[in-house]
Amino acid sequence: MISRRHALAGLTAALSVAGMPASAARRVTMLVGATDGSSADAIARAFAPFLTRALKSVEVGVRNLPGQAGLTALTALADAPASGATIGWVATPTLPARVVDRGIETLMPRIRLIGAVLREPIAFVSAAATPLVSVQDLIQRAAQDADAIPLGTPPAGSPPHLATLRLQVLAQTRLNIVTFPSAAAARQAVIAGNVSAAALGLSDVIGALRDDKLVGLGIAARSRAGILPNLPVLNEAGVPLSAAIRRGVAVPSDLPEEFVAPLTAALRAIATDSAFKATADAAGYLTTWIDAPAWAAQAEAERQSLAKLWETEPWINASGG
Repeated sequence: MISRRHALAGLTAALSVAGMPASAARRVTMLVGATDGSSADAIARAFAPFLTRALKSVEVGVRNLPGQAGLTALTALADAPASGATIGWVATPTLPARVVDRGIETLMPRIRLIGAVLREPIAFVSAAATPLVSVQDLIQRAAQDADAIPLGTPPAGSPPHLATLRLQVLAQTRLNIVTFPSAAAARQAVIAGNVSAAALGLSDVIGALRDDKLVGLGIAARSRAGILPNLPVLNEAGVPLSAAIRRGVAVPSDLPEEFVAPLTAALRAIATDSAFKATADAAGYLTTWIDAPAWAAQAEAERQSLAKLWETEPWINASGG
């Protein structure tokens, strides 16, 4: 088993091997495929100091590379030199979804998932002023008149949008899915009553749920979230849908093991850090630890599932949307 001291020593040695003196090569750039100020950006920036402290000899800085639904940052990560100077804050199913909808089969093999430290359930919500009763209520009303029950999501191909497409398949009825340019726009639309309901990552709605501006219809998870124990899971309403966003660190696939070992050790430690858990809970995330093999297997399973969904429910047009 690699000790923390040996792991950190290995990272320092690796920096020197890469031609960069350890004393001068203390900054690592973490690519984030989200706009500055978004919830995805905020949690990445909250995570970076924990990684800096865990590694000690490395300072982690954040660089936003939004664009193409996350593909810009993923491509930049895959193309980055294997020097240890660039890592990525990566989410699944975003990664496998871009492989499917852009037809880039070579992308996943060029990115090595190191470990996921956060899990974010997809939440279905409605306005507090005119709430729906449950997701089953939404489905039943949509079956009678889909146009009367608009259901908002972030942009096409985002994890909440993909979860909504899966809900539509399970319900065997057409839903009036309305996509918005951002999660914030979808949230505001449902608060204002411009749509009957919305599907969003829990981090994007937890504040409005706590402030009673939104009503939770349920989360797409196997069990209730401890941070919102009164929010039911969809399975309790007879809808067996489980959908979550997993967030963690990835690197270029050819990064030497000298870099990977200390990074893995640091991530594993952060996942059980009580201060990190408190930060995650406040923001609507659940701490977890999913190691590299397990996360890669989950991502591949998502890729296969999304490829099947794409055959009947392509979420963007052939030009890439």
